[in-house]
Amino acid sequence: MSRPAAIHVAAACLLAFAGVSAAEAQTVPVAGEPGGATADASTATTPAGDRTSDARSWLERMSEALATLNYDGLFTHSSATQTESMRIVHRVDRGSGRSLERLVSLDGSGREVVRTREEVHAYLPDRKVVLVEPRGDEGSLLKALPTPGPKLDKYYDLSLRKGHRILGRDIMVIDVRPKDAYRYGYRLWLDAETAMPLRSVVGDGAGRQVEQILFTRLEIKDSIPAADIEPTVDATGFQWVRTGRKLAAMPQLPASHGLRPVFVPPGFRLVASRLQPMPGSPVPAQHLIFSDGIAAISVFIEPASGLGPRPPEASSMGSANAYSMSIQGHVVTAVGEVPAATVREIASSVAPLSGSATAVPASTTP
Repeated sequence: MSRPAAIHVAAACLLAFAGVSAAEAQTVPVAGEPGGATADASTATTPAGDRTSDARSWLERMSEALATLNYDGLFTHSSATQTESMRIVHRVDRGSGRSLERLVSLDGSGREVVRTREEVHAYLPDRKVVLVEPRGDEGSLLKALPTPGPKLDKYYDLSLRKGHRILGRDIMVIDVRPKDAYRYGYRLWLDAETAMPLRSVVGDGAGRQVEQILFTRLEIKDSIPAADIEPTVDATGFQWVRTGRKLAAMPQLPASHGLRPVFVPPGFRLVASRLQPMPGSPVPAQHLIFSDGIAAISVFIEPASGLGPRPPEASSMGSANAYSMSIQGHVVTAVGEVPAATVREIASSVAPLSGSATAVPASTTP
């Protein structure tokens, strides 16, 4: 993966961590667990509408638990290419009521994500970069699902059932299934007592597992020491890249030279548009964020270097896929926790603005 593509993927992952808002930057579950049943006796006799309502209620409980409980846990994060052990520490500040959090890799990379009262800092020692994003919610660095509303029901199905015990705890399982191939699905295993997510699986439309988080230890505590939230990375000499700055503080690009995707999947809309500084470049990139209320897709558009057009490049980091290509003297990178075909189609559709042209949703599936 090239340095620009890797930075874009990391920035988009940080965006998901920081939360543009509860309705802008979170992810979704799997159409069917590989090799497993999708229902049991507890759901067979329950009307579908009631199951959807109950699933929403559990998602609300999960979001509240992630935001308001003090907890310290170890989990494995696995994808097709790697498995990583991580620790998460979540502390609720008694004075302000705000949550503080630290997510750290235990496998030698030294990567840490720390959420302070005002910002989220992602330390990337292998690139000597710290990405800084204004925090946007009171949730958790664990990606939780917002409660889908009536509009989202057009693109996702929700269901709820009982599951097998994890870590000695009774479990409720929530499925959020996409209705097309543009999005991923999720399956969540929630502790029946606290609604904390003990396992989550991201899956594609064929039911194949793309990414999994599985807790191997979880302690819910009355209090967490403040020192447990402090970063352990020595960031001396690192480049600090602050995203999300107000546009007035950044160099402006003429509106007449704007580029936009002509294609976005059905249900996605433009929720944010800003200029973002990029490491090693004096000119900021255009950063467009599209969301359907659950999944988010970032499109970065930056002037190309003087080395001529670069070949298209696809890359991935867990469930995050990226696709970069050269278009009319610019490098376009689309990245998000959606299937690879989705970001490729979005990036390939980028074209100059004509009048009031904006990205339009597709009417077909990939």
